[in-house]
Amino acid sequence: MRIAYATLGCKVNQYDTQAMRELLENAGHTSVAFDEPADVYVINTCAVTQTGEKKSRQMISRAHALSPDAKIVVAGCYAQRAAKEVLLLPGVALAIGTKDRSSIVSLVEMLDKEKAINAVGSLRQEKAFEEMSVTREGRTRAHIKIQEGCDRYCTYCIIPYTRGPLRSRALADIRKQMELLAAAGYQEIVLTGIHLMSYGKDLPEDVTLLHAIKQAEGLDTIRRIRLGSLEPQLLDEAYVKELAGNDKVCKQFHLSLQSGSASVLRRMNRRYTPDVYRACVRLLRQAMPDCAITTDIIVGFPGETEREFRETMDFAAEIGFARIHVFPYSRREGTPASAMEGQLPRSEKTKRASALIALGEDMEKAYAARLIGSVRDVLFEDCVQGEWQGYTDTYVHVRVSGEKEDLAGRMIPVFITGLQEKHVTGVLQRTC
Repeated sequence: MRIAYATLGCKVNQYDTQAMRELLENAGHTSVAFDEPADVYVINTCAVTQTGEKKSRQMISRAHALSPDAKIVVAGCYAQRAAKEVLLLPGVALAIGTKDRSSIVSLVEMLDKEKAINAVGSLRQEKAFEEMSVTREGRTRAHIKIQEGCDRYCTYCIIPYTRGPLRSRALADIRKQMELLAAAGYQEIVLTGIHLMSYGKDLPEDVTLLHAIKQAEGLDTIRRIRLGSLEPQLLDEAYVKELAGNDKVCKQFHLSLQSGSASVLRRMNRRYTPDVYRACVRLLRQAMPDCAITTDIIVGFPGETEREFRETMDFAAEIGFARIHVFPYSRREGTPASAMEGQLPRSEKTKRASALIALGEDMEKAYAARLIGSVRDVLFEDCVQGEWQGYTDTYVHVRVSGEKEDLAGRMIPVFITGLQEKHVTGVLQRTC
């Protein structure tokens, strides 16, 4: 069958989609672009925000319009949260949720025999990590999903309900995945998970994320290990020392903040304060002075006053983030925050988001400008309008022009010469 794919939401979803694609391709099915006619459309959905669910429905509608007779498979968090609702949408033949994706081949091959299949199972007692592989992912970097589920229960978040309890990938399987990706020539590996710092908590042996990182030891092809989102209160001095001492670890750390106001953090049920976050950043910068600190921030949380929002703005400016992902608060039915008083109007949330985005863009440029005059290793990805582009280990976007040879997948030192709106420019430092 001709099968098209679309992914909404996080890096974990992207990994899951690629794993399902590989399973279906290995079974003999052909992958096609989403805007082409297909027999089956696999749409991996998001439910983190109302916007995510809306975009998921729009993608399902688009697939049905492209090929009215095609079967639509809806996977991911939206399907997990609202399977019955999903199965009522035109063209949907299968809802699969966030578990049992390894059965995608048999389920897809049943679609001609069944009307509509609800394959969404309960996650409450789920204990096993679903070990799916991704061995073909672009030309430069690859992801390994090492952790699933969350037990934090932040008051605004639906994820513990759509992803289930903590499950960790076995260290031996992480090593196996790394060996496969090293043999395929990947130089950068991104470790992803729903709550990455909880890696190992459910395993019988005493292991942490640091042990997962060490599985790359001896694999010389893998030159970078990039980490997904980290919880600041779990990064102590010993942990930071281990990260700083590993030459493969990218010096970009995504520390989820969500708010710079202590009172808002309490209402969110985040398990740290601005002071704890500040101390964590200080540890990282003392150990790795040039490291990039990136983050997520929610604006317009229920009851957030002008003073509390100003605390977040001031705290962000103090930290000096290299990048901020800004999210207006999205009310999620079934979460404690959805029932809180003081729900802010959309217009106010939009205004606050715009202000924080503008601040974040200024800080991103300021961080990138610090690279001018230095030499940085850049892993090149592709060529756009005559300019080769790639990223430093701190995830600064770099472009070089005038190069005729194929640089994709190569890591080359670049002398940084200037700053543009969304990237820095440079010239290759060639060896004799």
